[in-house]
Order: sequence, then C-alpha cells, then structure tokens
Amino acid sequence: MEEDPETAASAPPPELHAVLPHIGFVRSRKGKLLLAESVLSFIIFVCYISSLSSSFMMAPLLEFLVALFLFFAYASQLNEKFKGVYWPLADFLRCVTAAIIYFAISIAAVAKYNDAASKAGGVFGFVATIVFAIDCYITFNELMTFLKHSSPATPERPKTEGG
Repeated sequence: MEEDPETAASAPPPELHAVLPHIGFVRSRKGKLLLAESVLSFIIFVCYISSLSSSFMMAPLLEFLVALFLFFAYASQLNEKFKGVYWPLADFLRCVTAAIIYFAISIAAVAKYNDAASKAGGVFGFVATIVFAIDCYITFNELMTFLKHSSPATPERPKTEGG
C-alpha cells in the first residue's frame, strides 16, 4: 500500500508526536486557559525585563515556566501516569498564588514606575489576574465535584433506645 506524497509531507514525523500537544486538549477549556496564562506570563516577563521595574521579572518567568510545564503535562496525560501528585489541588494552589502575586506586582508596577513598559506590564498583569482567577474558579469547582463524588457516604448513627 503506497502513501500519497502530499499527505506524507503534511503529516508530522512520528518522533514529533511525543512533543506536540494533543489537539483535543489544546481545544479544551483548560488547554486554552493554560495557553493564555503562558502567553500572558511571557508578555509580562518581556515588559518587566525591558522596563525600570525589572525586579518584578521573576514572578512572570516562573509562572510562564510552570504554566508551560502544566500545559504539556496535561496534554501528554502525565496527570494520569503519575498518581502521586494530586494534580487538581496543585493546579488550584498555583492559580490562587499566581492571581494574588500578579495583582500585587501589577499595582506596584503601575503606581511606582512611570515608564511605558512598566505600565504595559501592569495592565497585562491585571488581565493575567483575571485569567488566573477564572482558572482558579473552574479548578475549584472541578475539585469540589471530585471530592463530593469520591468521599464515602456518611455513615448513619445507630439508634439508641432513648432516641
């Protein structure tokens, strides 16, 4: 059976499938949120590195790397392979801390520094705060439904003679 040369040229090589994220995850809500978080964190990092507020560059850099790691971890289904990590809780804590940190450094960057890159980093930081808060809300709801379904039913108390 011969392959069509056009389809063979357009398909990625088999080695690349291990690196490329699954298209179903990229189109999912979680995939879009993680991708938005990564892009926003990178933009904020670039804004802060080229501004007077370069002392704020570490938080967006770390968040960019963590969001990128989680994007590829979820896309390659590492969360199903490594059961030792409670992924929804780790993701929830990441979202909460990132939203708080971005909100704090955005206020400081906008209020303290007058250059355009600091102001742009602050504005993108406020947008990132909203995106992380949305992700936090969705992750919290998924976490609560998971805990409700996995918790054992409350045992009934044995009835006593007096009551």
